[in-house]
Amino acid sequence: MRRSVLVRFLGLSLAVALGAVIATALIATYSTSEQLQGEIDANTGQLQVDGEIYSKLSAYAADHPTWSGVDKLVHRLADETGRRIALTEPDGTVIADSARVLGASPDLPSVPAATVDARNQGGAVFTGAVSRTTLMEKSGAMVTSVASPAPYLLYPGWGMSDEERRDREQLAEKAAACYNASGRKATVARGDGNVAPQVVVESEKSGKPVSTVKSENTLQVLKPGQAASDPCLPAALYAPSAKAKIVNDDEIRRAVECLDKTGEPYQLVADNGLRTVLPKDKALMTKAFADCTKEARSQALTPYVAPSAKLYLGAKSTFNVFSGEGLLRTAATALGVLLIAALVMLFAGRRLVRPIVALTGAAQRMRNGDHAARVPVSGRDEVARLGHAFNAMAESIQRHDHQRKAMVSDVAHELRTPLANIKGYLVASEDGVVPLDRELVMSLLEETGLLEHLVADLQDLALADAGMLRIHSSPRDLSELAQQVVSAHRPAAETAGVTLTADAPGPALASVDGARIRQALGNLVSNAIRFTPSGGQVVVGVRRTGDGYNLTVTDNGTGIDAEHLPHLFDRFYRAEQSRSRTTGGSGLGLAITKHLAEAHGGHITVTSRLGSGSTFTIWIPAG
Repeated sequence: MRRSVLVRFLGLSLAVALGAVIATALIATYSTSEQLQGEIDANTGQLQVDGEIYSKLSAYAADHPTWSGVDKLVHRLADETGRRIALTEPDGTVIADSARVLGASPDLPSVPAATVDARNQGGAVFTGAVSRTTLMEKSGAMVTSVASPAPYLLYPGWGMSDEERRDREQLAEKAAACYNASGRKATVARGDGNVAPQVVVESEKSGKPVSTVKSENTLQVLKPGQAASDPCLPAALYAPSAKAKIVNDDEIRRAVECLDKTGEPYQLVADNGLRTVLPKDKALMTKAFADCTKEARSQALTPYVAPSAKLYLGAKSTFNVFSGEGLLRTAATALGVLLIAALVMLFAGRRLVRPIVALTGAAQRMRNGDHAARVPVSGRDEVARLGHAFNAMAESIQRHDHQRKAMVSDVAHELRTPLANIKGYLVASEDGVVPLDRELVMSLLEETGLLEHLVADLQDLALADAGMLRIHSSPRDLSELAQQVVSAHRPAAETAGVTLTADAPGPALASVDGARIRQALGNLVSNAIRFTPSGGQVVVGVRRTGDGYNLTVTDNGTGIDAEHLPHLFDRFYRAEQSRSRTTGGSGLGLAITKHLAEAHGGHITVTSRLGSGSTFTIWIPAG
């Protein structure tokens, strides 16, 4: 039983769609946890996990102008920590939610765990008992701090470009080499995100490593005096980035304008390459002063950091697609996907099958002898290219069929003319009308020679078509071959009143079949003499060009119209359509010359202008 391509494509697409729905449902079921919980656990371990989540989301906000693309980070953190993580805009619009499956998610907790606001120095505050919690753990010379992130502009790596990061890595390598040279073991830790490269040096007393700058959860701010007092530690290693300086300048400008308007006294303090606005009396921090500096920093950071977002944390929630509401929703989704897949495949399948049907019909018409059969083609896809290929094949078959018929007709005509002449003379001689004298015999021999030449040309073309045209190459001087051709055709040229010369200034050695090259040049010279009026010139030239030689035959005869040039090397084609013995040859000479040039690994070209003569050029490789 034959099944159509359309039905098979439709069945395959529906099977793939059904499998995709089932796989999605299974992944959604087993990749979520069993319960949704919107409260933060009170134990220290959970606080540390939540702090890490908050810290990484804050770092993302500090390094991106929008929240676009945060979904991947949210799902990765949810998988790593086992917590449900959701980010919403202040109005409640969900930005990302790790518990969302198939477009649905459980309700969020009533209270957000924190607000991620990178514009306000990254100092967002956890709610409840977690507010500004700092855990300090001392171990020998190592100090680890887990706290709410410090102002982003104080991170040495904030806003660094790739070029700045490479420069910092080179400085860190030099600093580590300096420490090692002084007898203190030092290594370089390369950070990512908002973390600059770190130089880690062993403590001289305890032998334990001391990090001059730790990761985003642990921070030791370098003071200018520290870098200056340490000969191995360049101050530029932890200098702020170019972006940080731009933001700092904008912040200071806004803060100064606001403070000048409110009349609040202030002072500018430079620290580690950045400036800070402080009250004249550090003990008197008024609300107006705090509002100006806070708003200035928020506005300066706005173009560079993500907007404020609410962070909800809780246990992962399981959306069971095989029970209750989940089963109904899954079934509705599966039906929708199957319906869409069916419609798409019906539309695509019809577009695919229609040209195939047209191709089949055209192929059947060609089989029945209709070589004019073609298929309509639209588009640029594989089926369209198949249609173009079919039309090109049909065009080629039709053209070759036409050439075959024309060739049979031309061969019959070329054979009939000399045969008719021979038969006529012999009958006339037999009837006693024409005496069988020496002159008649010479005429009959001439007609026989024409027949022999035509048969030889046809044999050469047949050998070329079969790939059996024999070429016996040997080192020959092309200039000498050109002289031989000129000498052989000079009598015919003199008879026609044409001057035939050779322009071959020096030896031109190449590996060729001398007889075949003389045959090719002879065909071109014969044509040139035939189409050059009395008093004209024909020049056979040999010139070195690149890795080969150009053999040229140039005449100042009648020239060839541009419409004939593309067909000159076709069999039995004549630019001059008459078949007279003065101008009309067999029409095979140029076709044979083309095959001979290609058999030597070369090619033939022609340039001509009507009334100004023609130049035929055979390029032969020197090897």
